[in-house]
Amino acid sequence: MGTTVSIKSANDTAVIILNWNGAEMMRRFLPEVVSTTPESVADVIVVDNGSSDDSLKVLAEEFPSVKVIAFDTNYGFAEGYNRALALVEHEFVVLLNSDVATTTGWIESLRAELIENPDIAACQPKIMAVDAPEKFEYAGACGGYIDRNGYPYCRGRIFGHVETDNGQYDEPIDVAWASGAAFMVRRKVYLEVGGLDSAFFAHMEEIDLCWRMRLKGWRLRAIPSSKVYHLGGGSLPVGNPKKTYLNFRNNLLMLHKNLPHNIRRKALVQRRLLDTIAWAKSVATLHWGDAKAILKAHRDFRRMKHNYDSLPSPSENLICGAPNILIAYYLKGKKEYSRI
Repeated sequence: MGTTVSIKSANDTAVIILNWNGAEMMRRFLPEVVSTTPESVADVIVVDNGSSDDSLKVLAEEFPSVKVIAFDTNYGFAEGYNRALALVEHEFVVLLNSDVATTTGWIESLRAELIENPDIAACQPKIMAVDAPEKFEYAGACGGYIDRNGYPYCRGRIFGHVETDNGQYDEPIDVAWASGAAFMVRRKVYLEVGGLDSAFFAHMEEIDLCWRMRLKGWRLRAIPSSKVYHLGGGSLPVGNPKKTYLNFRNNLLMLHKNLPHNIRRKALVQRRLLDTIAWAKSVATLHWGDAKAILKAHRDFRRMKHNYDSLPSPSENLICGAPNILIAYYLKGKKEYSRI
């Protein structure tokens, strides 16, 4: 597994940052995380996923207050976090992307929410864009939801339309999912529901995790009084066929895993029709990589779905009554969450 430093602490909260060959990213963002996360409130822990650059040297020489868990191989995003949370003993843990800049008071607001509300499993801050700080960031904005067809959207972002923050979403609110970019969770609940699904590899794994928490009766919350800035798009940019493949495949897997059996088949047939339209659009616009990715996503979904045999009961339909974002966005021109 590699080497670790001591991870026992008097603090009940840890901020865990997964790193793989991200020495320069740490130099850019870790100083703010350290300076805005009081040592008396939370431990900052970097989990190194078998980096081959000088990440460990940078951590030792430039960030001596940061604790380190060093794996000898790259376990990926989901499995890396699963292994890290199995090692620490903190009650509350923040999964924080390495490209996130935090602000004063960010950790205190999130921690207070979980302490004051024992029925809340996880929460997220308001997430703004590093490169356009007046705008919400695509991956999470101010709290996430799922429409009746399984499409994720956010307070502050629907499909590709990202809103400017004018304080319109400054009230804390229950959400369907909290962003994995800055995700505070009760460690015990995370482990009890099985953590992030490593089969997803990347994309939508936190939405699937949140759905499983809600199926167990837990609430999720967006806390806008906590604010962070996320660079985003650092791994797979929009338009990358790999990203297209993972988004389509993982969305199908998520629906299969979390919808009750009495509506699952109908929902997946509807999604196949909608995905066929998306495939046809890719062909018509000569985006051959995306077209192939959609076909591969459906083929691999049919193979992988048999790995899941514990599925929800008919009473556990958590998207019943959810809006149809496709109709609202494309037919009615409603591109802001507040108009839906």
